[in-house]
Amino acid sequence: MMTFLDLSPQRRLAFHKTDGKAPTIVFLGGYKSDMTGTKAMAVQDWAVAQGHAFLRFDYSGHGQSTGSLALGCVGDWCDDAAAMIEAQTAGQIVLVGSSMGGWIALLLARRMPARIAGLIGLAAAPDFTDRIWDGMSPVQRAALARHGQIEEPSDYGPDPYIYTLHLIEDGRAQRIFDRPLTLPFPTRWLQGTEDRAVPVAAAQRLLDYSSGPDIRLTLIKGADHRLSSPDCLDLILTTVQEVVGAAKMVAG
Repeated sequence: MMTFLDLSPQRRLAFHKTDGKAPTIVFLGGYKSDMTGTKAMAVQDWAVAQGHAFLRFDYSGHGQSTGSLALGCVGDWCDDAAAMIEAQTAGQIVLVGSSMGGWIALLLARRMPARIAGLIGLAAAPDFTDRIWDGMSPVQRAALARHGQIEEPSDYGPDPYIYTLHLIEDGRAQRIFDRPLTLPFPTRWLQGTEDRAVPVAAAQRLLDYSSGPDIRLTLIKGADHRLSSPDCLDLILTTVQEVVGAAKMVAG
């Protein structure tokens, strides 16, 4: 049965939570994704088996939550994540962010650093709206200014990606690479070498840019942006176990 967090008459977020021991593992999905994806469910199964609390949810305009995807932006979805964490968790959390969820995880690390015991980015895509803008032709930029949005084909289904001017402009206000990035907790980045959405150079830039005592980047040869093959899922779960264990040692 679906559970909802009502934040306003127009803002109702669908979520699923399982109780357990700390730290709570929070899964943050990607753009156009929902909380029933392969990676989210695999991490939930691991958390339940280990007795850890787990939370997954849909941002506004995603999955079963209310709202329009085309009207949303990264700042809104980060607000959704922060509200969900505040309402549904207590104590330390470990963030697992996929694609755009990796960006949101980093924004949360700046917003609520005392709550975060560890962070894992799966093909993390901070500032991806800048890459979208930089890749647009003059004709596309003119169409975006004229119509407020453009459509681009998706590699992950028949529905196109809709990129709005609001999404691009808000992305500039949410940038990660505009000021120092300190991650004082165990942090892991997993990145496929055949990722067409997030190039390896972007993952390397993130590693070089961030500072902290325990930050590692793992490249997965041949893996694409989904990171959903059996081998990738095994590596994700091994990484979650490692970060949760390291977080407990730091807390202890």
